[in-house]
Amino acid sequence: MNQTQTQLPTNTWITGTWDEYVQTIEDPSYEKAKSYYHKGKFRIEMSPLGNQHGRDHAIIMAAVAFFATTKNIALNAIDNCTYRKTGFRAAQPDASYYIGKNADVIPWETSIIDLDIYPPPTLVIEVANTSFSDDIGEKRLLYEALNIAEYWIVDVQNVEIIAFAIANSGSRKISQSQVLPGLEISLLNEALQRARRTNQTQVYTWLLNQFQS
Repeated sequence: MNQTQTQLPTNTWITGTWDEYVQTIEDPSYEKAKSYYHKGKFRIEMSPLGNQHGRDHAIIMAAVAFFATTKNIALNAIDNCTYRKTGFRAAQPDASYYIGKNADVIPWETSIIDLDIYPPPTLVIEVANTSFSDDIGEKRLLYEALNIAEYWIVDVQNVEIIAFAIANSGSRKISQSQVLPGLEISLLNEALQRARRTNQTQVYTWLLNQFQS
C-alpha cells in the first residue's frame, strides 16, 4: 500500500501496520489532519470542524479551567495533542488534561507525547458533531486501552456530555467527574444549553457563580 501516492479515505478506520500509519500522517497532504491508531487500524480525520464544534469546544475547556481554578485543583490542559504508544496505539483528542499529581509531568519542550515514557493524560475530551458513533465506539475502546482515567464525549447535536470513568481496561458512565471531584456533568450540560441562547461571557459568568457558590 503506497500511502504517499494514493489518497486514503478519511473519517473511517483503515487496516494498516504501524509503519503504514506513520508514513501516512507524515505525508504533507495530512498535515492538518487528526489521527488515531488502534489494534491494527488507523483513522484520519479531516472534516471541517466549524462553528458548532468550535464553540462547544471553547465552552468545555473554559468550564474545566474555571472549576479547577476555583477549587484549587492543579492541572495542565493540552489542545489537540498527539499521544503515541509506539507500534500499538496513537490518539489526538480534541482536548486532554494532566490533573493533580501528574499536572506537571510533561516537560514544556515535549512535542508528541510518548506514552512509553510518560503517563497517559488524566482526562480526554472528544467533541462529537459528525463523529459521535466513532467517539463512543472505537475511540472509547482506544482510550480504555490507553488507561485514560476519564473520557468525555461532547455530543453537539444532543447538547450533552457523556462521561465515562475508565478502570481495568473498561469504562462506566458517570454523572459526576471522578478526576475533578464535585463537578457535576449536568451542570456542564446546562452550560452547553445556555451557550445556544446567549454569548459566552454570560455563560462563563454563570459558571463562575455556580463554582464559587
